[in-house]
Amino acid sequence: MKPGGSAAEYRSAFHLAIIVSLGGFVFGYDAVVISGVAQSVVRQFGLTDWQMGWIVAAPTLTAMFASLAAGHFSDRFGRRTMLRVVSALYILSSILSALAPNFIGLLLARGVGGLAFSSLVIAPVYLAEISPSRIRGRVVSMNQLAIVLGLSAAYFSNLLIQTLSQSGFDWVVMVGMDRESWRWMLGAELLPAILWFVALMTMTPESPRWLILHGRIDEAKQVLARLFKPDHAAAVLDRVLTLGGETRQVFSLSALLTPRVKAALGFGLIVGIAQQITGVNAIYFYAPTVFQQTGIGSDAALLQAVIVGLTNVVFTITAMLLVDRVGRKPLLLFGLGGVAISLVTVALAFSHAVYALTPQAVASASEAVQALDLAVFYGQEFSSDVALKTALIEHLGADAFRMNQAELLSLSIHMNAGIILAGILLFVASFAVSLGPVTWVFLSEIFPNSVRGTAIALVAFVNSLVSFTVQLVFPAELAALGAMLTFLIYGLAAAFFFVLVALFLPETRGRTLEATEAGDTSARV
Repeated sequence: MKPGGSAAEYRSAFHLAIIVSLGGFVFGYDAVVISGVAQSVVRQFGLTDWQMGWIVAAPTLTAMFASLAAGHFSDRFGRRTMLRVVSALYILSSILSALAPNFIGLLLARGVGGLAFSSLVIAPVYLAEISPSRIRGRVVSMNQLAIVLGLSAAYFSNLLIQTLSQSGFDWVVMVGMDRESWRWMLGAELLPAILWFVALMTMTPESPRWLILHGRIDEAKQVLARLFKPDHAAAVLDRVLTLGGETRQVFSLSALLTPRVKAALGFGLIVGIAQQITGVNAIYFYAPTVFQQTGIGSDAALLQAVIVGLTNVVFTITAMLLVDRVGRKPLLLFGLGGVAISLVTVALAFSHAVYALTPQAVASASEAVQALDLAVFYGQEFSSDVALKTALIEHLGADAFRMNQAELLSLSIHMNAGIILAGILLFVASFAVSLGPVTWVFLSEIFPNSVRGTAIALVAFVNSLVSFTVQLVFPAELAALGAMLTFLIYGLAAAFFFVLVALFLPETRGRTLEATEAGDTSARV
């Protein structure tokens, strides 16, 4: 048998990965669908920048605490059991979001969805524990591929529903899609969520490593026989049992304080924070808003968001092909370098923008904007979006400006929108080939079996905390600091973490989970 597994073992691992990764698809859709909903919800519920920030960030807030609990519960009750609970939460969140009557209702519904985001902790652990080491990077990366497919599906779905809402078809009017298309965007998540729940209930075994560590040896042997050839299954069983004296103990906090685990936590925190501090979710979740600020209009903004989704898919597949060949650390360095360059490029493009309202631009605007008293601004130029916003708020009032903010900025900006698109696409490509999939591959490999679920959950808590802060602050940050300074901050953060990764992170490519736990760099079965 070739080291690392046979063709039959690879097929078995990829088959299970497809099922488990359906949850990544649902997560990706749930996380990004809000990008097409934001402006409609702002208008319908009269939301402020901070309220919209809460709507976007609410799932990440609840995900922080759910991830901690999920790690502990997955170590205690099993990976598969917790994945099933998560799938049910996605179904509930989709229904509640589509029916939300007001700001509070939508906020709570999004929070329920955030409880399901804990799948980001559980899925990589499960996939790592059922995979041969030679293909573990690709198998774990399948969850990230599913996530970006879900992101792309959300962009496509939003664009399709918005197009249908403007079609005038009788059935569109009858179901209310023309009036509240955003509810249909949120409700479309229900279909993949139900499919995933059914697949988990019928076709997914429990992790064999988890079964062994809980003394359920006979069940573990049955799962191992399904996953591996006899000699490979025996080797896995022997490796886990060799470490069993330690790992079958009841988990305690002191287990996280051993030198080996503390070092792994340090590595994990570097990668986990880097993944979010560079502003990825601000760009994914607010992509149409960012593109609208370049002056291309709302429909074109949604279309460019679709292009972002496609770029994400292509380069995530590229990462899957490279992660087990090139290694984890080289991809992270390449990606962080690209992220830094792309964000600085976007910042420079916004720094050269000029803002001016003209009679011709206002004449092409919506009736709501045409009704505003904007003549006083004709002939004036502003050097930044912040200066324009300040002047508009002083003249129109905060409420009138907030209700028409996106359109006013789109009408007034004069810049090279192509540079912004190119910069964002370079950012997405760099992130997708590195920080997106490689973060979770790396985290699934560096922790001992006995604490893997809980340790990853701890890193995921910090990861989610950073993500929540970025998402919550972004609308207000964009309003207060402007686009140029906002993207420059993210670019400098990427450069800083490039240095940390280069100096401190080890390489884990090709090592078995037990070898990583024992500090053996040679074991690659």
